[in-house]
Amino acid sequence: MAITRRRFVQSAAALPLTAASLSQIAPPAPASAVSLFDPWVDVHAGHLGRNVEAVSRRVGGRPILAVVKNNGYGAGVANVGRLLDPLPAIHGLAVVKLQEAMALRDAGVRKPILLMGPVDERHLEEAASRDVDVMIYTPIGEALDRVAAALGRAVGIHVCVDTGIGRVGVPHSRAAELIRDLAARRGIRLAGTMMTFTEDPEFDREQLRRFRTLCGALESAGVRLGPKHAASSFALFQNPDSFLDMVRPGMALYGIYPEPPFRASGVLELTPALALRARVAYVKRLSAGESAGYNRAYVASRDVWVATLPVGHADGWPRVAAKGARVRIRGTLFPVIASVSASHTIVEIGPDRHDVEIGDEATVFDWTEGSRPEDVSVACGASVYDLAMHLNPLLPRRMVT
Repeated sequence: MAITRRRFVQSAAALPLTAASLSQIAPPAPASAVSLFDPWVDVHAGHLGRNVEAVSRRVGGRPILAVVKNNGYGAGVANVGRLLDPLPAIHGLAVVKLQEAMALRDAGVRKPILLMGPVDERHLEEAASRDVDVMIYTPIGEALDRVAAALGRAVGIHVCVDTGIGRVGVPHSRAAELIRDLAARRGIRLAGTMMTFTEDPEFDREQLRRFRTLCGALESAGVRLGPKHAASSFALFQNPDSFLDMVRPGMALYGIYPEPPFRASGVLELTPALALRARVAYVKRLSAGESAGYNRAYVASRDVWVATLPVGHADGWPRVAAKGARVRIRGTLFPVIASVSASHTIVEIGPDRHDVEIGDEATVFDWTEGSRPEDVSVACGASVYDLAMHLNPLLPRRMVT
């Protein structure tokens, strides 16, 4: 059964491997240090651009604030930043870790960057010095004024309003006072006002009503809020009224549908821009009764060929892949069997070897029909968010067109 976004975020089993693994920005390894058998990630620049165009058409040409958090959804934050920065539809980029914002600037990104994660006053000046706007929802106007005085220019901020998700943001019932205070300060440039949906369709309408009521009252009083934005990838499919002045998609830009039903909706035509690949490390024949995997998770009921791939859950390929996922080798999809270990996956080739050899390229997932992340999700129950965001940042990234 496919895992929906809601089930994913509610499930303890869907927690990241480690907090550090999602935020680490690793420099590319020297070519000599990468084995030909190491798994790698392909990032398709053309598909990324095509998805941006599709989203832009969907939202009527509104500016796109592209979310590239969690290492660019697995593509590499610097890689994605360089690809998105020149595109006219992209207003700017959004991250949740300060080091990702710095990595984007170091990579040459010139467009606006929004840091959506918390930052202390010491690092606030560091962010502002690199023209990184920060998301604010607490009364820190005086700290922002101090930073502005030190830099000799205003600090850009987006105010986050909590309309019901209960995560971060100034509560909508108390937001007017904070926003008026921040907007009145000479050291602050109010570059945007934002909210986040719960993705409960019924409650989302109430959230949007709360946000519009607040913003309307402030704007009527002469407060300039900057572009108002609320719509994530989910809302692109469900809630056109939420497009407002700007949209804030993440997963859709990488060509992956956040929910399985969205793929058949016809609302957006998306093409995955990410692929995980490896090479066959070993091929062997198991006789009937022989086993593979820890705890003899697989026992051959007949004589059968199997292949071992040097990719596992430490690389971001989830353990549940052994419950129905298939891997493509030489154009044929073969089932994952036994158990996915930290660094190995075993696939069943069948009674015929199908000419599979050591060194053959194996596609774990990509943009091919039957191998898309959504296909894997439906087959084994892995969340598409797991498949993209949990890709090990140390894996080599290869840019393809």
